Amino acid sequence: MTDDLHNRLQELTTLAEAVSLSREANIENHRRYVNPELVAMMGLIGFDKRFVRAEGTVLWDEAGDEYLDFLGAYGALNLGHNHPDIEAAVASVSKLPNLLQASLNPLAGALARNLALLTPGDLQYSFFGNSGAEAVEGALKLARAATGRTGILSCHGSFHGKTFGALSVTGRDKYRRPFEPLLPGVSFVPYGDISALKDALAGGDIAAFIVEPIQGEGGIIVAPDGYLPEARRLCTAAGTALIIDEIQTGCGRTGKLFACEHEGVVPDIMCISKSFGGGLMPLSAYIASAEIWKQAYGGMEKATLHTSTFGGNTRAAAAGLAALETICRDDLPGQAAAKGDYLLTKLHELKECFPLIRDVRGRGLMIGMEIERPGDGVLDRLTGGAVSRMAEEYAGAMVAGELLNRHRIVTAYTLNNPSVIRLEPPLTISYEQIDRLLQGLEDILSMNKGLGGMALSSAKTALGSLLRLGR
Repeated sequence: MTDDLHNRLQELTTLAEAVSLSREANIENHRRYVNPELVAMMGLIGFDKRFVRAEGTVLWDEAGDEYLDFLGAYGALNLGHNHPDIEAAVASVSKLPNLLQASLNPLAGALARNLALLTPGDLQYSFFGNSGAEAVEGALKLARAATGRTGILSCHGSFHGKTFGALSVTGRDKYRRPFEPLLPGVSFVPYGDISALKDALAGGDIAAFIVEPIQGEGGIIVAPDGYLPEARRLCTAAGTALIIDEIQTGCGRTGKLFACEHEGVVPDIMCISKSFGGGLMPLSAYIASAEIWKQAYGGMEKATLHTSTFGGNTRAAAAGLAALETICRDDLPGQAAAKGDYLLTKLHELKECFPLIRDVRGRGLMIGMEIERPGDGVLDRLTGGAVSRMAEEYAGAMVAGELLNRHRIVTAYTLNNPSVIRLEPPLTISYEQIDRLLQGLEDILSMNKGLGGMALSSAKTALGSLLRLGR
């Protein structure tokens, strides 16, 4: 070992040191080595706290204060934090080879079989990856290879990921524009508009139509009744593959195991991720019918056209097996349906009392609460106008900040519609914990008839963050 390498080794942060870092030291690491702009943005509303323990729906910060997680990692924590069955499953395979390409992994094979049994219709063949965006990438490639076409159709307001292909079919210019030109042949139609979809498919050059049963980042927009079945019919008639993105809606989130089951729709390809890994392991899959799979990958010469080094590794597959078993055994879809109905009913009651709530919508425990945007900006010189811009563009963020800092409830806004607060807690949440959210919302709304009071409160939080960072 050279002297230089030896000296650098002495400066490295150990795992034990990383686990015990203070909030300030953690912020400084992220500011200097990860994403300083994100650190500044999250600090404005107090989203830079350091949490040291998690169990189920509950988080604890370094001061020992308890928080409720109603964000659920954007739908990745349907089973809650650190579910003991998932932890035990991962631990049970710790001595097996985790990565071994010169073999057929029995856990991956079993997981694919279970997916074929649980997903709707004739979906059969699975490819495993590590993230939702990776599943979308694979699904788009499969559709092009199977149909021999290049056109891809998506929806305005959609979100399918931020890797190159997934970003190409994501329907918000803010995320697309800096990276253009993206994939050629991609076009968009309004979500829920059957007439526009029919016209877009008429040319016969569309390989796939990719759609979410509920637009998550679009602001929790539920597809109109009959839209998905008619989309299925139109795609079949046009020879276009129907890709349904269940990355956020799947694994019981909406009251069914998969959201397309609410109307009995069977896609040609389905993408899943997030809670598929049980909240512990990164895991995704796209699963396709035998017909479309063999059109793309039939024959040994095509067997390795799409591969992944880490996809379907032993620990991730173990987590997936345990997650599916636990979701079904504990009827988490049924719990999501009942608890979601309760929460939606109570939120509609709050909406009747507080005009600041513009709309409430969703299905199961995938719920969006849209906040009215202010007519006039709120001036605040303390943060150079940052909170004023937040009042105009990020009304939801201010409500989320109030819930976090006043009531220790974690929420966030949706990426494509920042006026919408998303409520996606673990499906294991208790009614008592739901009531705690409702009480916190009522308190905030009672204190703040408009966004001005929240903006001023946000300014105090932002100023404290800026002073703490010495910026």
